[in-house]
Amino acid sequence: MSTALSGQDPNSSLWQRLHGLHIVDLSHSIHPGIPQWPGDPPVELETVAQIEREGYFLRRFRLGEHSGTHMNAPAAFYPGGLTIEEYPAGSLIAPAVVVDMRAAAGANPDYALGIADIQEWESRHGTIPPGCITLLYTGWQAKWLQPDQYLGLDQQGIPHFPGFGLEAARFLLEARHGAGLGTDTSGLEPGGDTSFAVNRLALEQPRLALENLTNLDQLPPTGAVVVAGRLKLLGGSGSPVAVMALVPS
Repeated sequence: MSTALSGQDPNSSLWQRLHGLHIVDLSHSIHPGIPQWPGDPPVELETVAQIEREGYFLRRFRLGEHSGTHMNAPAAFYPGGLTIEEYPAGSLIAPAVVVDMRAAAGANPDYALGIADIQEWESRHGTIPPGCITLLYTGWQAKWLQPDQYLGLDQQGIPHFPGFGLEAARFLLEARHGAGLGTDTSGLEPGGDTSFAVNRLALEQPRLALENLTNLDQLPPTGAVVVAGRLKLLGGSGSPVAVMALVPS
């Protein structure tokens, strides 16, 4: 859902710069029924205090660092790599470009974004500027409430969903000097790539690596700014994130 920013201090210079933007929530709600990567711990919610008994409501939750809409950190793949709380706050904000890959993904659930796809996108929207995060809109966000369809597990337990091809990811991160990658599926790379090649490439440096995004249909191809609010889990390999996009009206 998009929400218009509103405020009461017309003299605030910051507010004047933000006025007219919309906020789009790019994160899924977390509950025990969400899609989970095979082997990940289940989401558990337990009520520990009730208004009728303690005078307030409180729950305990347990979930993996890569549950729901989340951000991966280099420590997930590299021993001694940066952990999630070590990301500088400024690195969690980046302008975004959105590549709509729904047609190709609908025809082939294992589709991998190629350099030709990026070049075709740039022919319509211009060269991707340095410092952007590229968000891949595959349409998989619509499958979130059907975990079996969202993951696409076959009889061997291998997931099937689209993602960034390795060379396309390298092009975005190196030739276009990107700040990171994000997607509305469970992985930056297609589900069949169990080597996590694109994640490994993206996280050779402390870049943004966002998975299980939603509401990408509400973002323009260019012009939005993404803000990722991570939990500062000491030593974390990643974290569930509240991802917001600031979108010009």
